[in-house]
Amino acid sequence: MFKSRSLIAMLALMTLAGCKPLDDGMVMIFGRSMRDSRSFDPYENPRGAPEGSFAFASGNYPARPGEVNLGQPEGVMVPRITQADLGTPGVGSTVVQGLVNPMSRDDARSQARGEELYLRTCVVCHGPDGVGANAYIAAKHPVLPAYNLSGATVAAYSDQYLYTMIRVGRGLMPEYGSRITEFDRWSVVNYVRQLQEQAGNALAGGAE
Repeated sequence: MFKSRSLIAMLALMTLAGCKPLDDGMVMIFGRSMRDSRSFDPYENPRGAPEGSFAFASGNYPARPGEVNLGQPEGVMVPRITQADLGTPGVGSTVVQGLVNPMSRDDARSQARGEELYLRTCVVCHGPDGVGANAYIAAKHPVLPAYNLSGATVAAYSDQYLYTMIRVGRGLMPEYGSRITEFDRWSVVNYVRQLQEQAGNALAGGAE
């Protein structure tokens, strides 16, 4: 009985003391404690980027196809684009119209890279043939089929407009500008063109 009461008393003391004894021991060893640390409110102590550093976005804009940015400056000058620039379907704003597809539509390497990324990120919603109704999402949620990328409507869209939809998203489609890099986005456009050709649709004029 006495042992039980002693154990209960010891547990009660430990509960009341919490981590303080251990914390005090850390103060004795290291000279500081999280209990006494200085906290900051958001934006209370903002600091600029260190000199010579590069924005995280630089990883999306390498200097050339097939290159991975490892801290070097952005290699491609890309204008600011938002969903508002989508404007007229298939055409977009003057900013969108001024974009240039740097990847030849007939480049086999670009087509292969575009297929790889399409099957990695796009196929779940748009299906292997570009027909959203044939995709996994449509099978699970019939009321939410993705757009038919290989159909005649999208085949009439410009390369620049397709690129912009990938970069900033549209409707229920999220943006992929933060997940697919600059040249890879154009390769996805080129692969979508291939799907449209396979579906027998005439393509809009685009990259040379």
